[in-house]
Amino acid sequence: MSLEHKSPILNLPNFLTFFRIAIIPLLVVLLLSPAKTANFFATLLFALASITDWLDGYIARRMGIVTLFGKFLDPIADKLIVAAALIMIIPFGRAPAWMVLVILSREIIITGLRGIASTEGIVIPASNLGKFKTIFQIVAILALLLHYDYHWFFGMESPYLLVNMHNVGIFYLWIATIVTIWSGADYLIKFVKVIAK
Repeated sequence: MSLEHKSPILNLPNFLTFFRIAIIPLLVVLLLSPAKTANFFATLLFALASITDWLDGYIARRMGIVTLFGKFLDPIADKLIVAAALIMIIPFGRAPAWMVLVILSREIIITGLRGIASTEGIVIPASNLGKFKTIFQIVAILALLLHYDYHWFFGMESPYLLVNMHNVGIFYLWIATIVTIWSGADYLIKFVKVIAK
């Protein structure tokens, strides 16, 4: 028996999705400044959005209130906040523009293909690559937002315990970009095979 319903739209999972969209302007404002404090709060905000992304899906499945509206809006909210964070850090040289272009292009193309598939009544299941892509993107963005040097342990000022979050972010952004291309190609191949039948 399907748990999917057409209503109600105003439920807790969808409220959390609306919340993710609503905090995007605040995230953008915080990222207008390269200051360490502003970036730290922007990181907390992005982390909160990432947690609510997992939470709304968990609640929807647990309570049996998966809605068509939620299935449509949830991925859009995810893509908007990822796009906002990546675009805002480009001017400060924290993320290569070409990597951001690859990541966002993949999301737009796959969203379009999913839309075409859904109009034809075709369901192409998401692979684990998509989940890994999301995880690496989130880790990369969190580190890139932090950007500055941080001590491994609060209160320990030894320079040997410093970690440069920008370098950590770039490392994971490379992985995220590779997995993004891989997952996009995987979905495209599945799409072509299904449509060709």
